[in-house]
This record gives sequence, C-alpha cells and structure tokens, in this order.
Amino acid sequence: MTDQPKDAGKLKTPPPAFKRGANIVAVASGKGGVGKTWFSITLASALSNMGKRVLLFDGDLGLANVDVQLGLMPKRDLNDVIRGRLGLDKVVQHYEDGNFDIVAGRSGQASLSALPSQRLSHLRDQIIDVARDYDVVIADLGAGVDRTVRMLSAAASSTMLITTDEPTSLTDAYAYVKLGNAAGLSKNINIVVNMASSIQEGEKTYKTLLKACQNFLRLSPPLAGMIRVDSRVKDSIRNQMPILVRSPNADAAMDVEKIAKQVWKNVQNEQRRAVSA
Repeated sequence: MTDQPKDAGKLKTPPPAFKRGANIVAVASGKGGVGKTWFSITLASALSNMGKRVLLFDGDLGLANVDVQLGLMPKRDLNDVIRGRLGLDKVVQHYEDGNFDIVAGRSGQASLSALPSQRLSHLRDQIIDVARDYDVVIADLGAGVDRTVRMLSAAASSTMLITTDEPTSLTDAYAYVKLGNAAGLSKNINIVVNMASSIQEGEKTYKTLLKACQNFLRLSPPLAGMIRVDSRVKDSIRNQMPILVRSPNADAAMDVEKIAKQVWKNVQNEQRRAVSA
C-alpha cells in the first residue's frame, strides 16, 4: 500500500465510524490574511479565562506562526513529531501569559504540508489522544481546503470558518463550505465574521455568505459571532501578546469572549452526544 494513492487528492466523506474529538475545535479560512491565527490565540485565551484547560495546536503545517505572534522560541515543535523523534504529548509547552498550552508548528517547512497519508492519520490520532487531557483543543489550520486541512478538520467536532467582508474572502469562504460539503464536513462549519466595521455590517457580510450557501448548496452554516475592527488587535500582535492580556476591554477581545462562551456550550453538547452514542 502506497502512502498516497492515486485518488489521495480527491474529497472523500469520512466513514460513519470516523474517530472525532468531541472537544476539538478547528479554526480555518478560505484564504490567508483574515485573522485566523489571531482568532485562535484569542479564543484559547478567552476559554482559559473561563477556567478551562486549553491546548492550542498550530496545525498550519509549513506556515506556522502562533509562536511568532506570541514571541515564543520553542525548543520542541511539531517537526519533532512529524519526524518521529517525539510523541505529540512531549512537545506540548505551557504559555504562561495566556495560561494555556501550545503545540508549536514549524515555519518554512513546506514539506510538512505534503505529509504521506499514513503519517498524517497518525498525527490526527495523536491529537485526539492528547485532547483527552484538556477541556478544549483549538486547532489552527492552514488556509484553504487541501488534504491536510480536511484531515485535521474532520478530527474536530466543529470548525470556525473565519471570513471578512472583502469579496475575495467571501468567495474563498464559500469555496471552503462547498468543498467541505463534498467532503462530508459541512454540518460542523460555523461562520465567524472578523474585522466588521459594525455589528450591522457584520450581519450583512454573514447574510451575503449565507445566501450563496443556501442558493447553490442548500446549506445554512450558522453564525458563531462577529468581531469588530479594532486598532488594538494590531497593537497586541506587534507586542506579541494576546489581546485579552494586553487590552482585555477592547471591543475585539469582548467579541471573542462571547464566541468562546458559545464554543464551550457546543463542546459540552458534543461530549453529551458522544457519551449517549
């Protein structure tokens, strides 16, 4: 059996018995530059402030930047796991300022984004195993819907799809939903509108995406929340600190806190379903 069969690039529906982590939340986007990693960090910080045990997994293989945004220089990272040197649990590091744990990625390793299927499946299974030690695991995935993103997203109970009001962002978000639907993942997608100039504009952005999904896919992905544009976001990134640490009263910080409460409710619901299944 080869690592990558001829149809490895095709979208497939996960089998009914597919192993999924009830407390794993994926964060994805159709394109880069929409604030996906910033949202992942802020969501982890918000859930930690709620008293939850949180792991932030940097799954943007090849373009990892969670450690960059937080000013970290990890001694161990995902590359050690990919190469078989360490198990995933051995590269977990505690981030003191945010009071959550991190699995750092490895920037500039393009080869990681083309992992053989068996090794990628093994990584997915390790994530699900490590998730048992946490209340919530947040997986910051790469932009787009390539094989790596599909595999890791399928391991999660839900996916937060980040978009903005830019036409290209909306188009790519729609493409993510479309491809996710073909892969059998559409039921787990929730929309987050980032950098909204106002609540009203954020609702308009969501309705634009929703209308396209309803008209062409007959899908209605729910709105997880909206995050208002806030100059303190850039300030927190420049200073390599979570916004909930540097500017906890910022509009954007409070918006993510609202989303975090809903995320936790969803995780609890998924865990109850998993127990009763």
